[in-house]
Amino acid sequence: MSSSEPPAKRLRTPRAAGVAGILAALLLGGAMVLVRLSIPEHPLDLTAYLARTSSRQALRVALELLPYGGIFFLWFTGALRDFIGIREDQFFATVFLGSSLLYVALLLVFGATGRAYMDTIDAMKDAGRQGDFHHYGRYLTISLLTEYAPRMAAVFTLITTTIAARLGLFPRWLLALGYVVGAMLLLVVSTVTWAELLFPVWVLVVGCFLLAFHRRRTASA
Repeated sequence: MSSSEPPAKRLRTPRAAGVAGILAALLLGGAMVLVRLSIPEHPLDLTAYLARTSSRQALRVALELLPYGGIFFLWFTGALRDFIGIREDQFFATVFLGSSLLYVALLLVFGATGRAYMDTIDAMKDAGRQGDFHHYGRYLTISLLTEYAPRMAAVFTLITTTIAARLGLFPRWLLALGYVVGAMLLLVVSTVTWAELLFPVWVLVVGCFLLAFHRRRTASA
């Protein structure tokens, strides 16, 4: 880090990024697991889905967790960018910030779609009607979770890893992990079930690394 930064800031920023990353990973990962468990991968008729009360409750909890996961992810992004400091390259910084904002935006769209899907199901149940519209909501929700949001997460992972490699911020094993996770999210996430969970796992690992980095710097100081 730059020697012009105050010592207190050099110690505080990795800790903030680490805490935010861990919280974001736990909330986003938990929401993704609940969505996967609550929305069937294969089509079900409406009567069968309405009978699964626990599934609808799990989806409701996931949609409550999702906005907070997005907030902590933005905090993680800001703290991580502050950790990089004045050494960041403008090109990489633009892609880094843009991919994180797009990822959060897609998460919010995903959340709104999931809420609309759940409300539509409840309305059809109250009206005592059957229909196939809930299949559209199911496909749209799953596609946002497994195709669009993860690919923005892939860009964020790859660009963050590249910045860290150029500046020597991460050890080699963490750089290798970042490139592997980014490639998988970009190329195979839509064909491998649960692959979208690789991103919160990577965020969790980075958060833990930054906390450990903070402790080492505190001990040396």
